[in-house]
Amino acid sequence: MDSADIDRQWWKEAVVYQIYPRSFNDTDGDGVGDIPGIVERLDYLEELGVDVVWLNPVYESPNADNGYDIADYQSIMDEFGTMADWEELLDGLHDRGIKLIMDLVVNHTSDEHEWFVKSRAGEEDYRDYYFWRQGRTDVDGWTGHQGPEGEAPPNDWGSFFGGPAWAYDEEVGEWYMHLFDVKQPDLNWENEEVREEVFDMMEWWLEKGIDGFRMDVINLISKPPSVTDNDPPTPDGFDATFDGPKIHEYVGEMGDRVLSEDLLSVGEMVGDVSMDDAQQYVGRDGDGLSMLFHFDHVLLDRGGDIWEYHGYDLTDLKDIFRHWQKGLEGEGWNSNYLNNHDQPRMVSRYGDDREYRVESAKLLGTLLHTLHGTPYVYQGEELGMTNYPFESLDDFEDVDTLNPVRNAIEEGVVDSFESVRDSVAMLSRDNARTPMQWTDEEHAGFTDGEPWLDVNPNHEEINVEAAREDENSVFHYYRDLIDLRGDYDVLVYGSYDDLWPSHTDLWAYTRTLDDERLLVVLNFTSEEQQFRLPREDETHSTADYTDELPLHAGEIDALDTELLIANYDDVGTDPTAFDLRPWEARVYRLS
Repeated sequence: MDSADIDRQWWKEAVVYQIYPRSFNDTDGDGVGDIPGIVERLDYLEELGVDVVWLNPVYESPNADNGYDIADYQSIMDEFGTMADWEELLDGLHDRGIKLIMDLVVNHTSDEHEWFVKSRAGEEDYRDYYFWRQGRTDVDGWTGHQGPEGEAPPNDWGSFFGGPAWAYDEEVGEWYMHLFDVKQPDLNWENEEVREEVFDMMEWWLEKGIDGFRMDVINLISKPPSVTDNDPPTPDGFDATFDGPKIHEYVGEMGDRVLSEDLLSVGEMVGDVSMDDAQQYVGRDGDGLSMLFHFDHVLLDRGGDIWEYHGYDLTDLKDIFRHWQKGLEGEGWNSNYLNNHDQPRMVSRYGDDREYRVESAKLLGTLLHTLHGTPYVYQGEELGMTNYPFESLDDFEDVDTLNPVRNAIEEGVVDSFESVRDSVAMLSRDNARTPMQWTDEEHAGFTDGEPWLDVNPNHEEINVEAAREDENSVFHYYRDLIDLRGDYDVLVYGSYDDLWPSHTDLWAYTRTLDDERLLVVLNFTSEEQQFRLPREDETHSTADYTDELPLHAGEIDALDTELLIANYDDVGTDPTAFDLRPWEARVYRLS
């Protein structure tokens, strides 16, 4: 990569911190985090050193899906506070040099949103804001619990949360589409008035001073013709909802009407996103998004259902990241994450959350902050927070866990919760939603009341108070990583090259910008591993690797090298050969 080709943007150089407000900090004792609770912790965010806060939904909502079922886009949920509280949060962040992006949820609304209420009531102007369709009467063997006798849903699609993707409304006498919960009807983006409403709402928030949007499941907003036509839709496969036929038209219109290069806009893209589509979403002459979230790496270790967990191979994980690192190089921008509010804790999933919790949490943080792209830190990640020890189905709150498991048990797909407990406990979204661990006190200092979701019992050891006092904690290591990324353009804009993609235990890569090159070496095991760059005249077999070698020890010998960061003490200065301890991470500057 040549620095002359750099297209500098503040959001490329930023580190984003995600706040799930329901679980961050509670100030009124109702057991639910609130906006004043975030304001109370702003100095903590400043101390950590992050540049942006992504705030999960705080809008008015009946909470069928923890705020992702929005009843009013322009008001604040009472549980979270008031608009005045939100404005205080925005001002407090900006005073500290931290920007704010809001969650944009416009594939669907709540069924309690004014638009749906009027659509259901038959008001002509709102009828086509959603998808209302007749059911099918020619389906043999339909045994669903909804709809008139003998009438099946318009097609056989399933909801992401289990059950059909259509719900029968007795008042209307028709079915409406909901790709998620039954209380989350999908908006009809074919209707120009829907798009106008969405764009006006986005501009309203931008006028209030926010710095961008994270866009929930944005690549689902264009439905296939079988749904958008006014005839009963025919079964054309649920995958047809991903990156639909008019998706770039709609996102591009949003880009032209609302977005700009000075805003951070990140689109969540579900399904198997092609590189061609990705480049269109985020490319220089594309739809106008800054970056996107893909799911390739977080689907690697699981099957189609939440009880199908099978672990991951490092080589496969490296292949996915290399695909995106090289695929968007010079064409667009990556976002880098390993956990968020919809994923289990990364140290439990990709690391070792027992003996080497601290080391593996630091290693995973090293990976995220040294890849090409913008790092996203999910609340508690900087502490090395772990998955919760779920024992019973009653321990869960998440509909994306409860609905599929209950349906599977009822239908005989699985014998019992106990038979799938380990996988469900590993993958449930509730792992990320347990309250933030501030202290070792009761309820981890999160609330004076009864928390809406149980606090992880390991908060007595893993908490902010203890981490701040321990210079070797994950928290202080994250501060160093954030500082390091701010000090070196090569970590932001340098090209990525994987040294040995087929190595099953080590992840080693370089970042290069002009004449500056960094070497990152990560041991993804709980065993010691040897790293050695081959001499230039050695064969691949002599080096015990089988891939093309873009870097030789001879290239480094004459350079003035420097160790920039490591997650162990007593680290050697020779970057060409060394033994790695369990979950050890090192970053060297080679020139």
